[in-house]
Amino acid sequence: MFLDKAKIKVLSGRGGNGMVAWRREKYVDKGGPAGGNGGNGGSVYLTADEDLSTLMDFRFQSVFKAENGENGRIKTQHGKCGKNLYIKVPVGTIVKDSLSGKIIADLHYNHQSVLVAKGGRGGRGNACFATAQKRAPQFCEPGENSIERDLELELKLIADIGLLGMPNAGKSTFISVVSSAKPKIADYPFTTLVPHLGVVKKPTGDGFVIADIPGLIEGASEGTGLGHEFLRHVERCRFLLHLVDLTAENPMKNYEIINSELKKHSERLSQVYQIVVLNKIDAVEEDTIKENLEKFKKLGCDVFAISAATKQNLEEIMNFIYKKVEEIPKPELFVEVEEDEGAFDNDDSSYEVYKADKETYVVEGGKIFRLANVTNGRNTQQVLRFENILKSMGVFEALKASGAKDGDTIKIGHLEFTYWQDEDNGEE
Repeated sequence: MFLDKAKIKVLSGRGGNGMVAWRREKYVDKGGPAGGNGGNGGSVYLTADEDLSTLMDFRFQSVFKAENGENGRIKTQHGKCGKNLYIKVPVGTIVKDSLSGKIIADLHYNHQSVLVAKGGRGGRGNACFATAQKRAPQFCEPGENSIERDLELELKLIADIGLLGMPNAGKSTFISVVSSAKPKIADYPFTTLVPHLGVVKKPTGDGFVIADIPGLIEGASEGTGLGHEFLRHVERCRFLLHLVDLTAENPMKNYEIINSELKKHSERLSQVYQIVVLNKIDAVEEDTIKENLEKFKKLGCDVFAISAATKQNLEEIMNFIYKKVEEIPKPELFVEVEEDEGAFDNDDSSYEVYKADKETYVVEGGKIFRLANVTNGRNTQQVLRFENILKSMGVFEALKASGAKDGDTIKIGHLEFTYWQDEDNGEE
């Protein structure tokens, strides 16, 4: 099975909390703060790998999480940073943010990487807050939150040659005889339901890639048949091989239909160089072959008449293809990528205040919860610092607006306070 679209969820690692600790050593007068910093959380990267050809792996795993950073420790020991997570995707993958719809990356060459979720920064331990005026800080910082994102992956095959033609034109047979690809072959239309890649080896030893694109029909650019899903796969080819079935009622009309759909899909795609291949000459009269060769040559095309099934005239056209692969460079076609702020956006400072019962209010929020988590309610200095942060975030004003009165209980994480107002502002 071929899979060219996938949705995944990525989560970076959260930063470890800082530590409040003290230095206690023999012969060391008075000691001092010795709380270490928390480690940074791991970041999530997408990296292109030419050994992958589909997004099949994401059918079985769609959630990816980097390691969290470890908390700081005593003796000024810093927590271990979480490992970065590298998710491999095929070359040619376009990455979109599901929420905004923005294209945030176009991975068009091997080993190209993009940061999609940065790990949270580790919190500082109390040793970092020591100054000449404050020699014994009794507080630390919590680690930053992780980033969670939903992404859409879309694969555009990067092949040297795109193989086009109406259903049952013989594309699968052609790619099977010129490469090692083994597509399904049958005498009915739409045998090929997914693109196939075939590697063709040149006499010089190197090779190139042909993409067998499922048959197109009239209206493909609007979504009719299978073409709408796969037209994008030929956008990055050097040139196109257009197979025309000589046993069809009107080969020229079929050729024009395909080119019309290419133009509707993309003006640039309609300008890509094409080699016209009249196929199935083993099944028609000689006069039919000559008549169609003359018609197509009048269009100014490079035209060849072959039989993929019997390999007649195959060597001639392959020598011509080898030459064109050398002459025509790969197009420098890049998707416009927008600045990705979501990879760094771990702001969780929003909070909610609600009334739990008659005299109890609860404050919930990511940053506030993390601050409460590193605050000891029995430590006066930590509580005062926590209160100052709440005041700067406007929490007391929000409590007052919600109807909190003197003597009410305020719950924030594991902490409980009694609410009192002073002359300037609400305080706990």
